[in-house]
Amino acid sequence: MARTIDASDTPPVTPSIDPAEVAKFSAMAADWWNPNGKFRPLHRFNPTRLKFIRETAERHFGRPKGQLRPLDGLRLLDIGCGGGLVSEPMTRLGAKVTGVDASEANIKTALTHAAEQGLKIDYRAGTAEGLLASGEAAFDIVLNMEVVEHVADPAQFLKDTARLVRPGGLMIVATLNKTAKALATAVIGAEYILRWLPPGTHDWSKFLAPEDVAGPLESAGMETEPAIGVSFQPLSGEWKLSGDTSVNYMVVARRPAA
Repeated sequence: MARTIDASDTPPVTPSIDPAEVAKFSAMAADWWNPNGKFRPLHRFNPTRLKFIRETAERHFGRPKGQLRPLDGLRLLDIGCGGGLVSEPMTRLGAKVTGVDASEANIKTALTHAAEQGLKIDYRAGTAEGLLASGEAAFDIVLNMEVVEHVADPAQFLKDTARLVRPGGLMIVATLNKTAKALATAVIGAEYILRWLPPGTHDWSKFLAPEDVAGPLESAGMETEPAIGVSFQPLSGEWKLSGDTSVNYMVVARRPAA
């Protein structure tokens, strides 16, 4: 496993690690589980992405709808897991979850909260390339949720994480599109006007168009589906799946079983 790091370290730049991004999220680690804190937008966004992950996995693995633990028997990697906002629900759905994050502060928060909830989750401070170097067995599901826009080399990061998907397995990527609308809403609006996120949380130059996500995954042997938009509904204050991929979107990729 890759060496652990925290905000006081100066980690080397690797495909997964941009030191400035790691330090940024390490400084906010204690706030992960505060629904009205710095990660409030993720708490509001979470129900939509969790429902999408569950339904996509049910279809892909042929699991009946309505089961309490539809992911039983599946190994799941939550890469860039942060404080565990996705890892914990996936564990409750039956998956055997490994959560990996480059920030040791995030992992400490995740471990503490999981213990308080009585959940067993394999949390590790490390990187995708660290998992590969250690010979980690491939996973049934790999989740790349709002992390690729924070790494040093997105294309290589996507290729590395694709190698962690077993034949017949599934990956879901969620990120932000590199459009003027995304700059106006996800950066200027959300960070500097509405103050939903601390200023500087996102760097628009690191946002990726859907083809910038699909390309590296396909070159790594994955089959991708068209991007699915996730749009904020101002009247209800909720997020919904939509055909608008101009700001937030998700990409489903599958590794052929053969």
